[in-house]
Amino acid sequence: MLEKQAEKTEVTGAQTLRRGLSVLRLLTRIGPGGLRMGEIGRRLDLNKATAIRLTRTLVDEGFVLHDHGSGRYRLGPEAFAVGLAAEPSYELQRLAAPTLRALAVESGDTVFFSVLHGYESICLSRDEGDFPIRNQLIKAGDRWPLGVGAGSCAVLAALSDTEIDDVLRRNAALRTERFPRCTDAAIRRLIRETRNRGYCVQPGLVIEDSWAVGVVVHDASGSPVASISIAAIKSRLGTARSAALGNRLMQASRALALLQAEARNTVDS
Repeated sequence: MLEKQAEKTEVTGAQTLRRGLSVLRLLTRIGPGGLRMGEIGRRLDLNKATAIRLTRTLVDEGFVLHDHGSGRYRLGPEAFAVGLAAEPSYELQRLAAPTLRALAVESGDTVFFSVLHGYESICLSRDEGDFPIRNQLIKAGDRWPLGVGAGSCAVLAALSDTEIDDVLRRNAALRTERFPRCTDAAIRRLIRETRNRGYCVQPGLVIEDSWAVGVVVHDASGSPVASISIAAIKSRLGTARSAALGNRLMQASRALALLQAEARNTVDS
């Protein structure tokens, strides 16, 4: 009896933790403008009492701030402190920043930098070019199942076949629910094409008129850790331009690998 009660308490605690983290993830994606309580509950499908309890607890602990004037909640100082503690892990994104900006200026389209995290790809940054129609599909902080999207699929293609099988099995349910066109067959086809070309062309599998080109980024030891991708409306990514952007992205990825090696050698010396 006591063992079952302890197990139930542990499951309830884990669920509460996950819900609390989902509030933090949501506020991270929204940015400094924050959200009102009702919007937090609606977006996370939480009842009013649960949303209030979780968010107020985060306020009490300093992870979330409440602006009484506007009624909005946004990330607080403790969340910032956690970000600073994790910041060394994002050295690669800092090294890539000038290249990402240059790619956005050159292409006129939207450039994304994402990192591999378990069975997901997390967008760390987006740089927008000057083309008037911009891709609004991904924002910094968004997490997608590995294989969904050009950059994410380029990373997946760089893994072993055994690892690919494991990833697709684990995120199959989520893909079916949120990205129904990103089937196993569609992703495996993109993987074959990516391995042949060196870059991935995502042909509107997430949103029909939103296409993208992406490449994998390796760390100094040669392991796939991140991706760079360029997204645009379908009419801007014909065969010739996709190839040109793909080759430009591969060049940028190789240059970034050299920068990492130089940075590591500087630290070691």
